[in-house]
Amino acid sequence: MEQASLQQKPNFFKKHPLLKDLLSLLLFVVCVVVGTILLNAFVFRSYSVVGSSMENTLQNDDRVIVNRLTVSWAHFLGKEYVPKRGQIIVFANGDPSGPLTCGAPAGRTDQYIIKRVIAFPGERVTVKDGILTVYNDEHPDGFSPDDDTRVDENNGPKEYTSGEVDMVVPQGELFVAGDNREGSHSFDSRSGLGTIPYCRLIGPAVMRVYPLSDFRFL
Repeated sequence: MEQASLQQKPNFFKKHPLLKDLLSLLLFVVCVVVGTILLNAFVFRSYSVVGSSMENTLQNDDRVIVNRLTVSWAHFLGKEYVPKRGQIIVFANGDPSGPLTCGAPAGRTDQYIIKRVIAFPGERVTVKDGILTVYNDEHPDGFSPDDDTRVDENNGPKEYTSGEVDMVVPQGELFVAGDNREGSHSFDSRSGLGTIPYCRLIGPAVMRVYPLSDFRFL
């Protein structure tokens, strides 16, 4: 009885190794692109600082990393992300001719703004004689929101604050200000920008990565 020996035919990719390598490379590129998009959208994002509004904490052309994960996680749980007082945050800008609502218009060079969180919904904010004060139930006589963030004149909000303000922060919004508050250096909640809806928050800035000589956590 004869036994026939069966030989397996080589599969397609063994016959075309170059095509296999090209497809593997293409798959790798697609995974990298998709991974980068997901990281940028939901985990971390980088921004360049433009202007002098955050001096001396941040300088023009500094590069900062923003933590998107905390915002993404809050939204995943069906909640609004609420930052801490004193945190430096990045948020989407709106139409300068109208109030800030949700959804930033596309194609703007100033689409994103970086400022520091000063006060929360229901709190009263005043600026008088160069002093910024926040009033709430815990501090009916008022307090300085910068006590925990001002390290010195080169790190943290500057002591003098220009303008005349007396307002209560609306529900669902934040009062924000730059660190360079003298004169017209910072366009913020004191000076026409208005308070910021929670839904506009991109996330807190967690580190300065450029210039490399000034790398530090914020």
